[in-house]
Amino acid sequence: MANDKNRPLVLVFAGSDWCGPCIKLDKKIWKSSEFKDYSEENYILYKADFPRKKANKLSDTLAKQNDDLAEKYNPSGHFPLVVMLDQNGVVQGKTGYANTAPSEYILLLNSFLK
Repeated sequence: MANDKNRPLVLVFAGSDWCGPCIKLDKKIWKSSEFKDYSEENYILYKADFPRKKANKLSDTLAKQNDDLAEKYNPSGHFPLVVMLDQNGVVQGKTGYANTAPSEYILLLNSFLK
């Protein structure tokens, strides 16, 4: 998809029901209208979630897909981890939660692009 649309991929590793900084990042950045509007035109966004509560359990297929992505891009198991990839899956930069405005977070992500 990133290749088809010629956009970078923002890969987010999160624990949506147990990781405090992940939840803050989701509420403050990902769900902001500013980030949503910008990302729709400029990024492909994929959230690899690793919930712990049974009620939030992922399908086996999705859990396996997320595990495979974590093995390749997040072997240390950092949460949250945001990985900026180019269209070919090459890592351009990594970051985590930053207590900042959505516009500043967008600038941070864009600073990874070459």
